[in-house]
Amino acid sequence: MSTALHAEARQPSTKSALRQLRKQGKVPGVVYGKELGTGSAIALDAKELGALLRGNARSILELEVPEQGSRSVLLSDLQRDPISGQVLHVDFRHVNLNESIQSFVRLDFQGVSPGEKEGGMLQAILHELEVECVAKDLPSSIPVDIGSLGIGDHITVGDLKLPAGVSAAMEPESVVVAVLAPQKERSEDELEAMDDAAEENENHERAALAVEKD
Repeated sequence: MSTALHAEARQPSTKSALRQLRKQGKVPGVVYGKELGTGSAIALDAKELGALLRGNARSILELEVPEQGSRSVLLSDLQRDPISGQVLHVDFRHVNLNESIQSFVRLDFQGVSPGEKEGGMLQAILHELEVECVAKDLPSSIPVDIGSLGIGDHITVGDLKLPAGVSAAMEPESVVVAVLAPQKERSEDELEAMDDAAEENENHERAALAVEKD
């Protein structure tokens, strides 16, 4: 089920005009698509956009613009002020609901692993999974059941149970989440793997930050 987001059309503006727009509680944006040429300039209510970002920003959205109708879109880019965190600009990509797309979907970790209860550390390597499917079938999230993971166990992309018609666009051997042994019991190989996992996790966090930061 898609989420409705309201916007208003605007004319391409100067930097000073964009600053004034933001002072009015609005966020400038652009909708791109094959049929839109260079893009359609829009403005959104900052509070409504903020609520979307705190929810599921990766889902298919129905962007409603007066006198232009409704378009199915995906959030493709978001710019924030590096100091205040204020959203400065958003880009949306128009999608045909009957065409195949690639997009990232949030991973929803469920349960408590026995390994954690035994003192192990849960290490989430991925927080989003890139998938391919028909746009209308894009799931809002993908559940990851960690309830059976003991110390030393892990779940790979190939282990995930994806909805019908949805396939992973990542290597099936890629580790999604693992339970590591308590630090005093970790081998040198495990510590090296943790460093690699932390680096990969940081890269994924950085890539997702623009659309997930509260």
